[in-house]
Amino acid sequence: MRCHATRLAMQSKAKTVTEYLDSLPIDRRIAIEAIREVILANLDPDYEEGIQYGMIAYYVPHRVFPAGYHCDPKLPLNMAGLGQQKNHLALYMMGLYMDPELAQWFQQAWAKTGKKLDMGKACIRFKNLEDVPLDVIGAAFKKLTCKRYLATYTGILEATGRGAKAVAKPAAKQKPAAKASAKPTTKAAAKKR
Repeated sequence: MRCHATRLAMQSKAKTVTEYLDSLPIDRRIAIEAIREVILANLDPDYEEGIQYGMIAYYVPHRVFPAGYHCDPKLPLNMAGLGQQKNHLALYMMGLYMDPELAQWFQQAWAKTGKKLDMGKACIRFKNLEDVPLDVIGAAFKKLTCKRYLATYTGILEATGRGAKAVAKPAAKQKPAAKASAKPTTKAAAKKR
């Protein structure tokens, strides 16, 4: 989500969810608050809510997944984002993007409501709250447990070879730092010292 969201998002300078909500025009605030309420009612307790990428975010905190986001391990692993864009509101659901089975269920469940789905890979775009079947959003968050999301995420990293360090990092963090950094393990690491 990071690259896509940072290009498209109307970047808010808000530091908290309350500040973010307070910055919205009233009609957009009502819509975002209603969706947020549904998300929070169905959110796995291992996720946390906060601000990431200039919008409300739902992420796997470091206490649950110490490796963090593989592109920037200092950041917790983002699972979803909710915010405003210039011409629409958006719900970013990385869990749908990475889980084809869940994405198919989501699209079929949305279609059954008769509402039009405007969706990219992970971004669901809408203009009004009436455009969104809240029960489908709630069910999607209920299905997207932290355990399921992490299994999908780490599986993709392992399969693509991009995340060997990220996937192994939680186990490596259990080692004492002094022992892990006492001797360089490669010539390149030795030259840096």
